[in-house]
Amino acid sequence: MSALDSEPDEEWAPKLVALDVDGTLLSRDGELDADLRAAVQRVVAAGIPVVLATGRTFRTTITVATDLGLPAGFAVTQNGAVSVSYDPAQPEQYEEFGRQVFDPAPVVQAVLGLRPGLAIGVDRPDGYWVNRPFPAGDLSGAVSVHALEDLLSEPVTRVIVRDEDGTEEEIEHLAQQLGMHDITYYVGYSAWLDINPRGVSKAAGLGEVCRLIGVHPGYVLAIGDGRNDIEMLQFAGRGVAVGDAPPEVQAAADAVTGRYDEQGTAAELDRWFGPA
Repeated sequence: MSALDSEPDEEWAPKLVALDVDGTLLSRDGELDADLRAAVQRVVAAGIPVVLATGRTFRTTITVATDLGLPAGFAVTQNGAVSVSYDPAQPEQYEEFGRQVFDPAPVVQAVLGLRPGLAIGVDRPDGYWVNRPFPAGDLSGAVSVHALEDLLSEPVTRVIVRDEDGTEEEIEHLAQQLGMHDITYYVGYSAWLDINPRGVSKAAGLGEVCRLIGVHPGYVLAIGDGRNDIEMLQFAGRGVAVGDAPPEVQAAADAVTGRYDEQGTAAELDRWFGPA
C-alpha cells in the first residue's frame, strides 16, 4: 500500500496486527526483548487483535503468546496448515479450524530418492516424529525418533527436511527438483525445507481469521522476516519485512523496517501504537 521509503497514509491505521514469531518477535536464540514485548502490549492496550502467524506448532506458539501477555485470540500455525482460537489462561482448551493434511509418503520418498540420508520430521499430536535426531535447537518441544515407515503411516500437516551439512541453495535446488504440484514448500535460513499441503500459507490462514473477526485484509499490518512470510506480506494492507529478511522477502513487502537487533519490529509497531 506504500512505497518502500514513503510515509503511510495518515488516514490508515491497523485493525489487526499479524506477527511472525522467530526472527520477528523472538531472536534467533529464542529470546524475547523486553522493549518489543512492551510494544506488543501497546497494541493490545489499543484493543487491536494480535495474531501470531508462524511455522511453529501451536504447542510452542502458545508459550510465546503467554510470554507476550496476549489475551484470548487466534493464531495461524504450521505455515497456515492449522489455525487456532485459544485462551492463554486455558492453554489446553483450544479449538482448531482449517486443519489441512496430506499423505507424506510420496514427497518423502521423492526427497530421499534424490538425497538419501537426509533427516525427516513430521508433526504429530504428541510432538515431532523424526527418522533421526535433528541438530540441537532446531525443533522445540517433544521430539521422538521413529522408523521412517511410522512417520509415513498417516496424513500429516507438515514434513520437515533437514540437511545438517547443506546450504540454503542446495535445499532450494532439491525442492525444485521434486517437481510436485500438490505441495507447498518454504526454504528456511539453514538447509531446512518445510513442506505443506498445496495452497497452505500464512496468508490463507490469516484470511480465515480476518473473516471470523470481521476485519478487511486492507487493514492488516503484517510483519515477518522469512520466505514463508511472503504471501502474508502481500496479503496485508501493509506488509513489513524485518531488515534481516532475504532480498526476495523485502521485495515482496510494502516497507522494510530495521534489523531485529536494531529493534526493527518494535519500531514498526510504535509507528502506529507508540507511547504518546
